[in-house]
Amino acid sequence: MRIVEDFPHEIEETEHQTIPMRDGVRLSARIWRPRGSEEAPVPAILEYIPYRKRFGSRTRDEIMHRWMAGHGYACLRVDLRGSGESEGVLTDEYLQSELDDGVEVLEWIAAQPWCSGAVGMIGISWGGFNGLQIAELQPAPLKAIVTVCSTDDRFADDVHHMGGCLLGDNLSWASVMFSYNTVPPDPALVGEAWRAMWHERLQGSGLWLETWLEHQRRDAYWRHASVNENYDAIRVPVYAVSGWADGYSNAVFRLMANLGVARRGLIGPWSHRYPHQGVPGPAIDFLSDVKRWWDEHLKGETTGIADEPMLRVWLQDSVPPTTSYRERPGRWVAEESWPSPRLRERVFRLEREAHRLGELVPREAETIGRPPVDRAHTQIQSPLTVGLFAGKWCSYASGPDLAHDQRIEDGGALVFDSAPLDAPLEILGSPLLELSVSADKPVAQVAVRLSDVRPDGKATRVTWGILNLTHRDSDAEPEPLPPGEPVHATVKLNGIAQHFPAGHRVRISISTSYWPMAWPPPEPVALRLELADCTLRLPERPPRHEDTALPSLGEPQGAASAPREILETEHHNWLVHRDLAADRSTLEVIDDRGTHFHPDTGLTVTTRARELYSSVADDFQSAKGETEWERELSRDGWHIRTVCRTELTCTVSHFVLHAELDAYEGGHRVFSRNWSRRIPRDLV
Repeated sequence: MRIVEDFPHEIEETEHQTIPMRDGVRLSARIWRPRGSEEAPVPAILEYIPYRKRFGSRTRDEIMHRWMAGHGYACLRVDLRGSGESEGVLTDEYLQSELDDGVEVLEWIAAQPWCSGAVGMIGISWGGFNGLQIAELQPAPLKAIVTVCSTDDRFADDVHHMGGCLLGDNLSWASVMFSYNTVPPDPALVGEAWRAMWHERLQGSGLWLETWLEHQRRDAYWRHASVNENYDAIRVPVYAVSGWADGYSNAVFRLMANLGVARRGLIGPWSHRYPHQGVPGPAIDFLSDVKRWWDEHLKGETTGIADEPMLRVWLQDSVPPTTSYRERPGRWVAEESWPSPRLRERVFRLEREAHRLGELVPREAETIGRPPVDRAHTQIQSPLTVGLFAGKWCSYASGPDLAHDQRIEDGGALVFDSAPLDAPLEILGSPLLELSVSADKPVAQVAVRLSDVRPDGKATRVTWGILNLTHRDSDAEPEPLPPGEPVHATVKLNGIAQHFPAGHRVRISISTSYWPMAWPPPEPVALRLELADCTLRLPERPPRHEDTALPSLGEPQGAASAPREILETEHHNWLVHRDLAADRSTLEVIDDRGTHFHPDTGLTVTTRARELYSSVADDFQSAKGETEWERELSRDGWHIRTVCRTELTCTVSHFVLHAELDAYEGGHRVFSRNWSRRIPRDLV
């Protein structure tokens, strides 16, 4: 990244500005704005998240918000109620109180003498979510948003569930917030009140995982703040951004298809990061791109954005499989609208002979669903270990968290290969696998992987999808499977843009488990597929010459951030352990973010985490997830440490949850709490 130090505007910074809410709680903001903006007001940009602006997201904030302030915008990083130096207690994500606070913050910003009255919101992940959610409330000052790595659907397409299956990341993410909520405000900013604020959080934040596990279907809890319930309520322009290694790329397609406002979509090769810090690369000059968006919608300038294609994506080239990439080769392509009328469907039938993907000509594809002459079928009951090499549902690129060579997993799956491609194949969008399937148990799941198979046999996962078959018709009202009776189910794989070279094969792999990506069913399940009614539908995108004329997105740039000293280096790794004597398999995830000293604040910060996901043989009740997070803050004799442990196991009928929280001040334990809960399984 190119660091910019010479800006059109000098910058004034405020480290700790309190913003009063109507109920008396005060939120804490950090502000960057052009010098002299009291006399010449400017538009403002808000990022509103719980990740501790004092130390958690500090470097990232400075790179982005300082740069934007230097280009004529007032930028605010506000910690949510109950996080950082903001007062109160944070008890869950996207509560109505959070959104109402956000509206009040926007009104406060618009009323400041340095603000022109026009405000935008930008955010990645949590801040991308609440940008959409607050836009739905239509606050008058909000004129446009940039939502990065977020979703419009909190049940079907978030860290908690996918295809009605409980994701392993549900435990992982709950543990992240469990730990974050134990961290006190900085005494250097809030004074002697820090200890009372800290203990209020320790007592009141609660165990969010318990709440999330109590809602295993699409109910009112998940419908709240899911903007797909009413797209028409969003009446400001939306710029939606994600990456193929991120968990939230599907939302970009849906927002482009369903919003009725000016909108723009961008999907790169990146993981869960802003594109100017994007990994895998190439990273882009996202800040200059976003500035054009703000210039257009907050200043009323004509920038040409309105004349550009609605959707721009990175079409990935074929690469050998590995768990991390510095760069993903490919090229930028664009569509004027979405869904694109230019796409055409390539249809393949799953064939019993040699387990082939047999391509159908269009006329043959139209006959799918009619009674076939040959009732060929096949069956699969996967080992519980299928999924150990699947990587993370949402990659953070802070470890080898992408999928490994799929040949490792394919031994426990049904595998269907196309013939070597006669010509290159390029796809854009969501592949669909239509199944006629029966199960021998009332609760079953099916995991589907689409892979690019190279001539040497190496298989790179291109995309994947999973479906709890009890949710085949409805996430709100799932129904048990009738054992032994065929049902129709469609597995929608995550959207992707991918180039398959000539000579490569397209592979579909089908398994009955995908642990620990998703929690396994209560019991082992055998699935029977009626192959004549099983088809793969690929969204083929014909190449077009106009893609070569797309303007460059440039090399990344940003402002300088305050230096920090590395006292203990970071360490990230994923380890698969196989105890053959006990037949126990364990995935160990190490997320050690080291120890850093921040000279500008005087804080020394340590963060360490470890996750274990294990199972024994094919005992589906042996599945266990364990997490441990440790955080430390210190300065001049002040020292706090918190340790959070969570364990999730199951029986046929229940999830069993245990958690521990210990907090220390100056080496002495000052708070301790244990949780033990049993939560009934609801067709999961």
